[in-house]
Amino acid sequence: MSHDDLYPAETVRSILDTPLVTPATAAAVRARLATLEGSGAFDAPERRTLRAACDGLIPQSDRREPIDLATIVENQLATGAGAGWRYAGMPDDIAALQIGLAAIEASACRLFEASFADLDSMTRDRLLFAVQRGDVPTDLWAGLDPKLFFETLLVAVTEAYYAHPLAQEEIGYLGMADARGWQEVGLGARAPHEPEPL
Repeated sequence: MSHDDLYPAETVRSILDTPLVTPATAAAVRARLATLEGSGAFDAPERRTLRAACDGLIPQSDRREPIDLATIVENQLATGAGAGWRYAGMPDDIAALQIGLAAIEASACRLFEASFADLDSMTRDRLLFAVQRGDVPTDLWAGLDPKLFFETLLVAVTEAYYAHPLAQEEIGYLGMADARGWQEVGLGARAPHEPEPL
């Protein structure tokens, strides 16, 4: 994504107290922007592995304000607010993530003699690609299919990212300004309240 595609920082926050956003939408967006606390579904080592996996799947080192994907995923799964389905033979979302995160950590220790979160980004990527292909020590996965686990995790992390207002701001989406509807529809058409991209 080029710098020219970005809205100015704080675009989303700047419209929340205007007539452009309904009160219900503003409340929902503020909740997504709020600093989160984990649900307690995962212990500290699991959370550390999940955070490293999220960083590997959607790197955010260049973001002006990183999104806490690990906590969002944890809270969604703990409250049953995930996708609402799972593959046959997979355990419930929390159990699947606990097994999968433990297996990623154990695989990192066996293959690279280090904790997954302590691996450099290239080695983490190698391990995540191996999980995606199912090319990992199966005895560490407690019967969980690593390929299905990877897909489940990737979907959860991707949905968490693109449902976040700051990611939407970054890709030039301001659809939460919904109170008046959208009169300008078409390629390159910009409503009067939309900021010019940087």
